Amino acid sequence: MPATTEEYQGFIGWVLSLMERFGELGVGLAIFLENFIPPIPSEAILPGAGFLAYGGLMSPWGAWLWANLGSLLGALLWYGVGAALGAERTRAIMGRLPLLKVSDFDKAERWFDRWGPWAVLLGRCVPIVRSFISIPAGITRMRMLTFLAFTLVGSAIWNGIWIGLGFALGPSIEPVLAEWSGVLSNLVVALAALAVVAFIIQRLRTLRRRDRV
Repeated sequence: MPATTEEYQGFIGWVLSLMERFGELGVGLAIFLENFIPPIPSEAILPGAGFLAYGGLMSPWGAWLWANLGSLLGALLWYGVGAALGAERTRAIMGRLPLLKVSDFDKAERWFDRWGPWAVLLGRCVPIVRSFISIPAGITRMRMLTFLAFTLVGSAIWNGIWIGLGFALGPSIEPVLAEWSGVLSNLVVALAALAVVAFIIQRLRTLRRRDRV
């Protein structure tokens, strides 16, 4: 286990250094951000936290608790967005923002329509859906205590699995992180750049349509 995370590149290196610097709090911050920036994969953040815990840089239980708190706060903010804006305005705003896709919201909404309140618990264990499942819960004004309980249980399962894997693999995950940190970081940057370009193109097309009218 290296003493520092300086050898890791780009996004993965940034996440690992954030967690190394702030400890368990850094895990919570990273997971909170993951709720709002879908290209940030919790599947990369959480094993890294377990990896650092294996090296004695933080407590695995502390990392798990802070990850759960970060998940809960992010979910509450999305719940508030859904409750305040409703379905159509939320969909319209997401269609204009870089990195966010209307199709991801629609997928989360279909999950909620199919499973009802249980979709919150199940959705927290599904990539992409986990970020947005709180919006339809807010739109329907799902009972807050039920929402908090299901969000916490689903997040605790998801976070525990990935942190546990990073901790259990220990040194085995180090070469994987070192080798793939640059690749994963470049992928995240590329996805972000594509989202920005798509946003600009969409805005230009909208402006052209208005000029024609």
